[in-house]
Amino acid sequence: MDVSDESPAPDHFNPDNLLDFLIKRLGLKNDAALSRALEVAPPVISKIRHRRMPVGASLLIRMHEVSDLPVAELRRQLGDRRKKFRISPQQGLPKEKADETPSGGSESNGQE
Repeated sequence: MDVSDESPAPDHFNPDNLLDFLIKRLGLKNDAALSRALEVAPPVISKIRHRRMPVGASLLIRMHEVSDLPVAELRRQLGDRRKKFRISPQQGLPKEKADETPSGGSESNGQE
C-alpha cells in the first residue's frame, strides 16, 4: 500500500497533523470519534493535541492496527524524522541499577 502520495508530510514535529490525518483517513468527525476508534479515553487525544502527552509506542501501534497504515507513515505524519529509535542505557534496567551513575572504574564486591 503506497500511502505517501495521500498527503504531504509535515515539515516539523506536530501531533495535530497525525491526529487530523487519522480522522480524515478513517472518515471520522472529531477527536471523540477518534478516541472511540482507538479505544482510548478522550482526554488522551486532548492531551496529545495540546502537547501535554507524547504519542507513545503502544498508541502508535494501536493507530497502525486501526488504520492499516505502516508505523513509518504514521511517524512521517507526526513529523518524526528520526531514522531509528535510540534506547536509553537506563531503560530496561532494574530501578537500583538505573539510579546508579557510571563511575568509570571497576566495582568491587568485597571479595578478592
